[in-house]
Amino acid sequence: MKCSNLEEVREQIDRIDNEIIKLIAERGIYVIQASSFKQSEEVVKAPARVKAVISKVRAKAEEYGANPDMVEAIYQEMISRFVKMEIEEFNKEK
Repeated sequence: MKCSNLEEVREQIDRIDNEIIKLIAERGIYVIQASSFKQSEEVVKAPARVKAVISKVRAKAEEYGANPDMVEAIYQEMISRFVKMEIEEFNKEK
């Protein structure tokens, strides 16, 4: 969509931000659920899974015309924080 002024651009960015935040919250729900299926903190950390996710999101970034390096950095940070959250949840359950 082509915007005709800065206000429209900001409205669209705000709309997208709202959707991103809702999706992050939804992802967090599933991350917490995943902890109940795992047997150890090492399984929670899952470095091979992290590597696969990063590879997948880099490919999606290229497909959609986003900067793969930026997307990777965002996902690295997000995954790091979700892993920390999942470890905390895992330790509560055990």
